[in-house]
Amino acid sequence: MPDRAPPAPAASPARAARSDADADRPLTARSVLASALLGEDPPELPVAHLVHLAGLFGINANRSRVALSRMVASGEAVTDGAGRYRLAGRLLERRDRQEDSRIGRTRTWDGAWRIVVVTTTGSTPDQRADRRRRLGLARLAEQREGVWLRPDNLDLRPDPATDPDVAVYVGAPVADPVRLAASLWELGAWADRARFLTDRLADRPTRGPGDLAAGFALSATVLRHLQSDPLLPDELLPHGWPGTALRANYAMWDSTYRDVLRTWGRSSRPA
Repeated sequence: MPDRAPPAPAASPARAARSDADADRPLTARSVLASALLGEDPPELPVAHLVHLAGLFGINANRSRVALSRMVASGEAVTDGAGRYRLAGRLLERRDRQEDSRIGRTRTWDGAWRIVVVTTTGSTPDQRADRRRRLGLARLAEQREGVWLRPDNLDLRPDPATDPDVAVYVGAPVADPVRLAASLWELGAWADRARFLTDRLADRPTRGPGDLAAGFALSATVLRHLQSDPLLPDELLPHGWPGTALRANYAMWDSTYRDVLRTWGRSSRPA
């Protein structure tokens, strides 16, 4: 079994500042509505609740309804015609990946790697961009143009085998897999930000309605970061990898936050 990589370097003040700015950046109407639906099980809510929630961010009812209409038109949501909206299409796929990310769901690793090779040369720029997006979402990393790979310890979402223009193989590198993983993913940068966000969860507890807007933005930032976790086998991660700690702290924080959010929604929503 390969030795683990050395610990990742500590976060720099500049990187922490960039992360802090990202966590506090304003959310658009679509981001608020999508995040609200992504957090529900099943992923649907009445329009009155969605409009009320968007109001926390200074988004008026008209902007919220326009954003919902655009989400329906783009296939990201559906409505039952009676005032309820439900995730669909890419956002529904994103919810499945988000759940995998929150749990950190992986399979036992036997040392094999999944290798995806693009076999077509006639794609349009849009097709190439969409393929790259989907391979990235599946947590594959591009080693060189048209060659993507990762340790074979995940059920890939979306599954690249469904693309007729790629070939999928399973193999193992001759070189040190720890060094290979470090060359494919910026593990130190991911770890820096994970530690920063873990601190943010501790520094900004949810005490009541006044924290809801800030907490909502922080929740969205943490979930985005978890979705960028390559979910590598433990053997390939640096010592002190903070992924487990971030997930555990977020789970506790989110449970409290959701309770306060539900109480606020019931007590303050207009009749």
